[in-house]
Amino acid sequence: MNDAMSIPHLIMNASGVVQAVMLLLLIGSLLSWVVIFQRTFVMRRARKAHREFEDRFWSGVDLNELYRETPAEQDTLGTEHIFRAGFREFNRLLPKTRSPQAILDGVQRSMRVAWSREEDRLNLHLVFLATVASSSPYIGLFGTVWGIMGSFQSLSMAQQATLATVAPWIAEALIATAMGLFAAIPAVIFYNRLSAESSRLLGKYEDFAEEFHSILHRNLQGRGETTEG
Repeated sequence: MNDAMSIPHLIMNASGVVQAVMLLLLIGSLLSWVVIFQRTFVMRRARKAHREFEDRFWSGVDLNELYRETPAEQDTLGTEHIFRAGFREFNRLLPKTRSPQAILDGVQRSMRVAWSREEDRLNLHLVFLATVASSSPYIGLFGTVWGIMGSFQSLSMAQQATLATVAPWIAEALIATAMGLFAAIPAVIFYNRLSAESSRLLGKYEDFAEEFHSILHRNLQGRGETTEG
């Protein structure tokens, strides 16, 4: 390949607008990879935490003992966070009211707030990936259009139209297109993957909250029957 037509040479000698487009796409691509690796780690950690806590929860351990074993709320995540929020509210309301429904409603509200916080934590920065995925092709296309415009301008000023006259402009235009796709394709793939993983985990959290709510409901019914007896 001719040095004048090599990719580094074309990038260094591109017009200022196209260079700005390429720099913007490069920054977007690098930041999206940072988000991809960070979110992948968070999802893996959340899956592991969910499996470990569910194993402990369904092992038959006493709920009060399990609650004491869990760390402070700011250090919990996933189902452990939802369990701690719900059981704390259960213990707080139990001595204060005789209405089982009021207790269960309070527990449900507390777990819903914890679930919402988990949703925010799992979906953090995914909007950025979606933005990179949707906007990068258009940003690259802007650089392409600018490069094509430059090629037509060079043709209008040239006495003789040759491929050498327009080749650098067209080449930098195509590089801008390629960089837009280079930034967009990983972002859209991992956005879809991470969003699906987040939805699966949130579905498991919701299932756990419903099951835990049913367990507390049965406990309250048992207490009521014992009191009546």
